[in-house]
Amino acid sequence: MTSYEIIRRVLEHDHPPRIGFTYSNFDGKTRLRDTVGLGPAPKPGFDENRREDGIGGELWEDEWGCTWRRLIDWTKGGEVVEPAITCREDLETYEPPDYDNPARYERGPEIRETYPDHYMLGTITGCCFNRARYLPTFGTYLEWCAGDPELVRDINQMVSDVVMAQVDIYADIGCDGVFFCEDWGTQDRLLVSPAMWDRMFKWTFERLLDRAHGHGMTVWMHSCGCMTDIIPPLVQLGMDLFQFDQPEVHGIDTLAEFADRTTFWLPVDIQKILPTGDEELIRAKAREMVAKLGQNGGFIAKDYGDNASIGVDPLWQHWGYEEFKQVGVFDPAEADLDAEEL
Repeated sequence: MTSYEIIRRVLEHDHPPRIGFTYSNFDGKTRLRDTVGLGPAPKPGFDENRREDGIGGELWEDEWGCTWRRLIDWTKGGEVVEPAITCREDLETYEPPDYDNPARYERGPEIRETYPDHYMLGTITGCCFNRARYLPTFGTYLEWCAGDPELVRDINQMVSDVVMAQVDIYADIGCDGVFFCEDWGTQDRLLVSPAMWDRMFKWTFERLLDRAHGHGMTVWMHSCGCMTDIIPPLVQLGMDLFQFDQPEVHGIDTLAEFADRTTFWLPVDIQKILPTGDEELIRAKAREMVAKLGQNGGFIAKDYGDNASIGVDPLWQHWGYEEFKQVGVFDPAEADLDAEEL
């Protein structure tokens, strides 16, 4: 059974022969990976203009017209320090990046041909919140959510239109699903009230899901933080998969309440479990996730891509991988595994 078919059956809770895997290489050896991805190519000729600011920071521009800053010795990412939109008048003349240009996705057919047996995901720029919140700076955006909701809705509409164009392009290429990152939580709650989310943002998810599902594609969502309050409405809307790097912030038992209606794509928790370096605890959590989330489909195991940032030895993640393979292979004859992988 191919990786594509395994992931399809995982997503459909159709008794796959094993759980899904999306693990990177370890110690020079390939590990199981069932998906392949595609994103837009960089805009030809675009210069981020990266430069140091003289006080320990690095500045650069993005295609959306925002200037970012990071601390060189501390972070890879950063925050917007000069926004692209400061008022209604800016929005009226604003031109978003040309992510609706099919030429930026011209590697798609080549990737599809190279990996015909994998589940292919196209990366979109968010649902809308992930990108919209940075255009005026995050703090200003949240202030406008309370003080000028119509302006926020118009920004969201503009970004959502960009996303819809991306979804259509990925459908034409032949992607099986789309994936986006949109962090919605702090450590203990949603970034906005559930009522505000329902009023101002739910429609963007409904629009995305309707468009993607209309093309026969699934939708995969990453979010950090505690956004447990919006899991039920998103499941009701038809969200196909949630990717959480901190599943313990929700609780495995809480996620299990939705395990028959959606899929979870998870590593062993990167905050509470992996950094302990406790082999038995890491293996036990891997067993728990398969037992509660993946028996009849609905679970894909992954590693976290930045060991250094979370203070984790790559071996610690490999313990989880070994345990996922031990308990997550239900029918070896159909699981698309070589003998040495068992």
